[in-house]
Amino acid sequence: MIWLKYILSAVIAYLLGSVSVGIITSKLMGGPNLREVGSGNTGATNALRALGKKGGIIVFVGDILKALIASLIGRALCGHDGMLIAAVFVIVGHIWPVFHGFKGGKGVSCVCGAIHLPYNPAAVIAYVIALAIIGVTKYVSLGSCCLVLSFAILVTITEALNGFACWYAIPWAFLIAALVIWRHKENISRLIKGTERKLGEKKN
Repeated sequence: MIWLKYILSAVIAYLLGSVSVGIITSKLMGGPNLREVGSGNTGATNALRALGKKGGIIVFVGDILKALIASLIGRALCGHDGMLIAAVFVIVGHIWPVFHGFKGGKGVSCVCGAIHLPYNPAAVIAYVIALAIIGVTKYVSLGSCCLVLSFAILVTITEALNGFACWYAIPWAFLIAALVIWRHKENISRLIKGTERKLGEKKN
């Protein structure tokens, strides 16, 4: 029966992740189709550029909340393991949403909501690192990649200190990092070339 609960956690998380807060918010605000402007992504960064600060904040908070709800449901069904399962699938749903042609965001906002409950201290430190990098460089993409990488490293350290009691959380954390970094591959290419747009910078 526990496997049924694991599957249920995954399905619910994926469906929650597939709800595009960006597309819904843009429609309610009379904005453009986020998939047809800017980066073409439905996440908070593209919403910020297309809808302004208000729209960007609404999308960011909404994506965090849907991931947090998925984690709470996973915890209710399967405890700590349920949160790990829900985290992966809500992010996958956000990136490849079944309700929106499998074209969504890059998963960063969902990561912020999904990693908070299972590994709170590591998540908070990762948030601070990411915000500091964004604050200094103005590159959201760089901060996002550093967020997931630092979180994965911190989870590894946490499990090492706890005798690897939940060793499978380490590949889980690096899987999340791989998903987000892979979605930022074009940003990484632009960072290397020096053509990545900074926060607040208008498109030429």
